[in-house]
Amino acid sequence: MGWGMSRDSRRRDQLLATLNDDFRQLSAATIMFHQAVADRLGINVTDHKCADVLLRNGPMTAGELAAYTGLTTGAITGVIDRLEAAGFARRVRDPHDRRRVIVEPLQKRIERVIGPLFESIARASTELCSRYSTEELAVFHDILTRACQLGMDEARKLRERPAARGKTTGGPSASS
Repeated sequence: MGWGMSRDSRRRDQLLATLNDDFRQLSAATIMFHQAVADRLGINVTDHKCADVLLRNGPMTAGELAAYTGLTTGAITGVIDRLEAAGFARRVRDPHDRRRVIVEPLQKRIERVIGPLFESIARASTELCSRYSTEELAVFHDILTRACQLGMDEARKLRERPAARGKTTGGPSASS
């Protein structure tokens, strides 16, 4: 084909650029959806997602929740206070070490109150995925799994990297 990129190489580069934009749009749509859920619940989106972390991962200490989310332990204390007040979590003493406190999700209440807010998107997602073969769904699952890990890894890198000189950061916050 001569000098320069082949047609397949150009198409691939264009598709990769489009996919990067698609990931950005999906990220924004996901944030907007979870903000709408949090608004409906009368809590902030950080608290809503921390309840989800507890529900998916099970009970953990405040320090473990802080480490998982990247929030400060001070911010997590506020999150836990608000989740307790909303009835989505509770603090319990560790039966093996009474000095430790474990944060437990209140699963039945979360399922009863928050679950219905996800019914429509779950149906729509199932309908969307029904258009694809099992093999295509397996590839999609692999991409999503790897993209989630990539996002967590990149968030960790940003937190570990010092801010540029002259730039200030507000640090992790639990406010919306």
